[in-house]
Amino acid sequence: MSTELPAVSNTKTLSPPEFEAADLIIHYLEAIGVDHVFGVPGGAIEPIYNALARSARRGSVAAVGACHEAAAAYMADGYFRESGKLGVCMATSGPGATNLITGVACAYDNNIPMLVISGQPTITSFGKGALQESSCTGVNVMGMFRHCTKYDSLVSHINQLETKLVTAILQALQSPQGPVHLSVPVDILRAPVAKPIRALQLKNQIEYQNRSFDESAVDALFDELMDDPEPLFFVGNGAAGAVDKIMELVDICGARFISAPDAKGLVNIRHASYRGVFGLGGHASAVQAIHEHASSIVAFGTGFGEFTSGGWDDALLSDRLIHVDQSTANLVQSPMAKLHVQGHIPTLCRKLLERLAAAGRVADPNPRYYEKTNPNVTVQDASKYHSDEVPIKPQRLMKCLSESFPGHTRFVADAGNSMMWAPHYLQLIDPRQRLNPAAANLANSGNERRRKQSNWLQLTLNFAPMGWAIGAAVGMSRANPRAPVVCITGDGSYLMSGQEITVAAKEKLPVTFVILNDSVYGMVMHGQRLAGAEPIGFELPTIDFAKLAASMGIRNYVIHSAQDFEKIAGGFRALDQGPLLLDVRIDKEEVPPMINRLKVLGTAKESNEV
Repeated sequence: MSTELPAVSNTKTLSPPEFEAADLIIHYLEAIGVDHVFGVPGGAIEPIYNALARSARRGSVAAVGACHEAAAAYMADGYFRESGKLGVCMATSGPGATNLITGVACAYDNNIPMLVISGQPTITSFGKGALQESSCTGVNVMGMFRHCTKYDSLVSHINQLETKLVTAILQALQSPQGPVHLSVPVDILRAPVAKPIRALQLKNQIEYQNRSFDESAVDALFDELMDDPEPLFFVGNGAAGAVDKIMELVDICGARFISAPDAKGLVNIRHASYRGVFGLGGHASAVQAIHEHASSIVAFGTGFGEFTSGGWDDALLSDRLIHVDQSTANLVQSPMAKLHVQGHIPTLCRKLLERLAAAGRVADPNPRYYEKTNPNVTVQDASKYHSDEVPIKPQRLMKCLSESFPGHTRFVADAGNSMMWAPHYLQLIDPRQRLNPAAANLANSGNERRRKQSNWLQLTLNFAPMGWAIGAAVGMSRANPRAPVVCITGDGSYLMSGQEITVAAKEKLPVTFVILNDSVYGMVMHGQRLAGAEPIGFELPTIDFAKLAASMGIRNYVIHSAQDFEKIAGGFRALDQGPLLLDVRIDKEEVPPMINRLKVLGTAKESNEV
């Protein structure tokens, strides 16, 4: 027996005051160019969603609903990476806020600017046991966020809101960039306020901050480059806005260059001076370049955590190092460097180019590029990159992906084996790419900040939560829906966060989710085997992810071989139908380039691999 609820007829939208505090928040986001925010709604942040509905009706800032709050933070992360605009995520009080924390911590460890807004029950109910209270008298989310944000504040009075909001936005975008958190009680969000004037000036303040640099240190770097016949440049993800200038410096100085794993997508990997990726998933040729050749190593825009330093390689972290960065947090990781150059990297590179031109040093007008594979980059197990064995080798899958998608595609690799297969083997093919592949595609036309930020291969290093890439891919695609996005993830990660594919479906986003399906936590299994540890805990259930996607109305294919992939590859260029899922049954016995990770854990056996 079932009981039908009475129908709700023609509910009227409540007429709000002319301008609420929640509208003020959205007004500031609109003023700085943010067009999407990510979150999961709830009662304590209902006024913000009301304001977002009003905003969307006038064609401005719109809400994107995530399935889980952590994924909302990952989406905000991806949105910044693709657009260069502040990422914004929000959640209700209590468990909504605590669910955000892993995504916020990931942003903190990777210097992603993000505004995080959590709700609270009415401020007059604090201490009375209100539902999902998370103030200092309940489960204190402020204390939790304090350790993974640059700025963390409870708005306890309406007169505080505008000042704290502006402070938070500026803190997020100042070097080193990172997430900030505001917790706002629901009664304050509903309070009427005057329309702000200051919001219009905030964008200019953001655009012109952080342009300075240490002129004396730049002079010293100029002298080093004049004296060094063949320096080695190390390009990090923090140099995204200066890659074209760094490539000019490469050609002027006769330098070779390598990239951090998360900066491979910023450089032209077919440039004759490129020697590959250094660090996680890296190439032996990059290690050789550091160990054998360079008298000076000039690192632009990178920290030296485990994954970017090759497990703190002594040959890199030596008195040959010159560290160029805007972030003090990165510069303190290289106390052994012979020179630190702090400042806005595009500006100081422009200054260097001017000094070199005045000294008569000019770039080769015809730098050499290889049409296909760069022979100066040593690839591990190169024969498997071309193998037609079944089940498909992960190396061969990377070749299929490299060759099958348009040149303006973005790839996002998840934590686990994916973040080693991708930087080692992916080779985006786009004949238009010359100095800066991130700046040379039509998907980015008309947006200078986007052109400077774009990176065709995105990774999250340092904190590296499983499932990050799934949400990040959605955020990237929402920021730039004209560019196809390919999310490379494992079955373990997909079991954690795969429900977010429904967001891509709802938003009709051109995201291809590639699941490396082998029924194991691959990185754990290989790590245990290589270390001689007990084989335990790595098995996963066998899942037909294609059927799962079909149940959601999402296009899907099962792939066992390279031939299977080639049969369907033509459909990848018709991505206006929304997301696509590829359930790829890979050879789980293939070991990714992970020896540096094992060395750091103290479990590596003797090996010449990277």
